[in-house]
Amino acid sequence: MIVKFRLVAAATATLCLIGGAAFAAATDYSFEPVTTEMKKGDDVTVAVRLIHKPSGKPVADAVIIRTRIDMAPDGMADMQSPVAQLPATESGVYAFKTDLPMAGRYQISLAVKVQGEAETVTGKVIVKASK
Repeated sequence: MIVKFRLVAAATATLCLIGGAAFAAATDYSFEPVTTEMKKGDDVTVAVRLIHKPSGKPVADAVIIRTRIDMAPDGMADMQSPVAQLPATESGVYAFKTDLPMAGRYQISLAVKVQGEAETVTGKVIVKASK
């Protein structure tokens, strides 16, 4: 009887672990700015960290498939800047070179593929450029 109970308990625990992984979703991830404020100008480096919310750990090796930087938070979504991805220097941190030509708030919109995740992870981060 005890052996049967242990087998049922082990099977239930295994199904819970497998089931939890099956319910992982793109919403389990978030982006946060490494620095929220920087000086305006050309060739500014903007960096974001991709976090797996359930574990609180940074996510390395995500593939960036789309980026956009604009001034949407200040009502100027048409004011875009070019974006170039930089090589990674820290696990889970994704850096970009861009122009922040005027003081104000900039929105970084990202779409990434995370290994093992079927859905595309998307997010937006706001940073501030000052004089």
